[in-house]
Amino acid sequence: MSWRELMSNKRFGQEHRHSERYDDRSEFRRDYDRLIFSAPFRRLQNKTQVFPLPGSVFVHNRLTHSLEVSCLGHSMGRDIACELLRRDPSLEDTLLPEMGTVVSAACLAHDLGNPPFGHSGEKAIQSFFLEGPGVDLRGMVSPPVWSDITHFEGNANAFRLLTHRFVGRREGGFVMTYSTLASIVKYPFSSSLAGKHGKFGFFESERPCYERIAADLGVLKKEEGVAGVAYARFPLVYLVEAADDICYEIMDIEDAHKLKILTYEETRDLYYAFFSEEDQSKVEARIEAEGLSDDNEKVGFIRARVVGLLQQECVKAFLANEEAILSGTFTGSLIDHISDVPLKAYRACQQLSAARIYNSRLVLDIELSGYKIMETLMEQMVGAVMHPERFYSKQLIKRVSSQYDINARNLDDRIMAVLDYISGMTDVYALDVYQKINGMSLPVL
Repeated sequence: MSWRELMSNKRFGQEHRHSERYDDRSEFRRDYDRLIFSAPFRRLQNKTQVFPLPGSVFVHNRLTHSLEVSCLGHSMGRDIACELLRRDPSLEDTLLPEMGTVVSAACLAHDLGNPPFGHSGEKAIQSFFLEGPGVDLRGMVSPPVWSDITHFEGNANAFRLLTHRFVGRREGGFVMTYSTLASIVKYPFSSSLAGKHGKFGFFESERPCYERIAADLGVLKKEEGVAGVAYARFPLVYLVEAADDICYEIMDIEDAHKLKILTYEETRDLYYAFFSEEDQSKVEARIEAEGLSDDNEKVGFIRARVVGLLQQECVKAFLANEEAILSGTFTGSLIDHISDVPLKAYRACQQLSAARIYNSRLVLDIELSGYKIMETLMEQMVGAVMHPERFYSKQLIKRVSSQYDINARNLDDRIMAVLDYISGMTDVYALDVYQKINGMSLPVL
């Protein structure tokens, strides 16, 4: 793959207007601004990141997480672009200098397709079709759609959200640039090739969209056949993934400290493990010099140093493996290729998070409740589109936004419309709908 092809500001759905410019912003900056002002991005403020939506203690939700990932992604993209331009000055006449802006926009979009209640919501959708009432749909929908819905994945749903022409929308959906769209597809293959991992990058309905983008950008195709299609990763995906990995893991540790799941000493030791003894002493001396005595402030200071270190490590890993990344032979994530000391510390954070954070009662309770809410919504809405002639079905269908093709003639399209509707809900709205259709609450007049 070539940087001259990979960096493209052509807009999906408006290729014929490629030469038109409306203001002095770059096309990638317009992507960023368009996402910031969009309704799906605003809805992230009411979607769970890991912990339940905050009460008296403010922890991360999907929106604050996405903003932090975007900041980190921008820094990594900028640093890498500067080094690549130093190595090859002839790239100055390309769009490579805007790599940071592309990555930051893609980072804003990376969680847009996540359903309510995070991974529990994804699992509820998958399980509805695999082991719930939705099992009966097998044979009624096409094989590719069956594969998509039984592997339902937030990443693929984000790509659909940005590219699909919903009812009343313009061609191209959000009409994003090719490079930004390619940067969010973490698993660039069909659901039928997901295997045990269960992840994939685009629904069958959006497969032609990705194929068109990939062909224009020169993304390498690795496999194509009856089973589906698979591509090498678009290089900037590694930066979006790294920014997400860093923020997800390191910020969850800080949140766990704020919620008193971890003590100050436990949190400090986890963070200090990223540094040599000499660097630990420097951090400790800086904390003392700054006069920080509040534990939350000290944790925040050390966390910032950890994030900065991991950013530098991932930049080094990308540059060291640029050739393999461009040839499609690079394996794993950038985190997998950082130096031994920070990698060991990162793995320790992962192990503790799995044992103490992601399986804490606080998290399990929201996952159990979220699963039940999603299961009920799926059962009611799928039942409605299967039997639209029934009175109750008609009432439910009336609640659905007109942008979703809930009355389509084709069952495949109706099922996908249900998933569009439910996955777009916030946690609070999903709970509200759940309570109303179960007769547990009435509208307040």
